[in-house]
Amino acid sequence: MADLVLGDNHTVFVEALVTVLPQRGLNVLDTAHSITETVRSVRRNKPDVCVLERFFTDGDSLNRLDEITAAGGSRMRVLLLTADSDADGMRRAMREGAIGYVTKMCGLTALVEAVGKAAAGEPVTRLPRFPDSRRTSVSLPNNRDRASPRMSLTPREQDCLRLLVSGARTTTMAKQLGVSSTTVRTHVQALLGKLGVHSRLEAATFAVRHSLLEPPDEDEAS
Repeated sequence: MADLVLGDNHTVFVEALVTVLPQRGLNVLDTAHSITETVRSVRRNKPDVCVLERFFTDGDSLNRLDEITAAGGSRMRVLLLTADSDADGMRRAMREGAIGYVTKMCGLTALVEAVGKAAAGEPVTRLPRFPDSRRTSVSLPNNRDRASPRMSLTPREQDCLRLLVSGARTTTMAKQLGVSSTTVRTHVQALLGKLGVHSRLEAATFAVRHSLLEPPDEDEAS
């Protein structure tokens, strides 16, 4: 059972989570309704995960993420849970130390899964939707020579990367893509090689931190 501190200024929402999360195996140690209260709470309780709203009356929590993580100690993970589905905000949160970024529109089951992954140290992002991968290209640096021409993932590899970032497993990916699990594994191995990483977790983290799932600039697309 993961121990949580909930930092959110939406009282009804917080009260609902306090009621239902213990039924899903999560222990809510405390709630906080401002960034300042959240800092105090995580310092006092030392939870496994701080589930944190993005915007409070006392500011944007991303501006004080270092303070929150320092207060919770090295073991605590910060999971952003917000109504804001801004991809730039998600990337910034991950760059600045959050373990994940989940929007409130994704639902309770997605939140519980995200908290479990965060507690285990696995990065997780859940936005309502990503752009259609077939309308975008993902350009990546050649791992052997950063100055060399950029290589691109195939559309299917892009699909797999998006699903990896969303936390999908092989069987789920196969079902959504309409292919076999063996085909999914082949695509995943190919994209791991192109990214120069050794695991799905590394691939997902790399994709988020380097904005690989965003549409290219107009100059790049032309």
